Amino acid sequence: MNRKQNPITPPKASLPVSVRAIGNSRGVVIPKVILEQLGIEGEVDMTVEDTRIILSKPKNPVRQSWANDAKAIANAGEDKLIAGDFNNENDGDWVW
Repeated sequence: MNRKQNPITPPKASLPVSVRAIGNSRGVVIPKVILEQLGIEGEVDMTVEDTRIILSKPKNPVRQSWANDAKAIANAGEDKLIAGDFNNENDGDWVW
């Protein structure tokens, strides 16, 4: 079996869906069974190729590694302010 083929849904299977108004935008409802087959939850990556809209699982969820990256930067001592502190002489009455 070709690795890119889903064993449940044959390649190039067509499923007509309606384009619906969602606020000022438009959208389609993707059947739950298809989302489950593909393991898609929450967000997808959308690309446009010629006349096709392609939705796929995100390769790297947004911000997934930010916390670990920030810790690594701090542990390496590379988290110092680049431009220094921005205190103003009239900021004495501000409570932080």
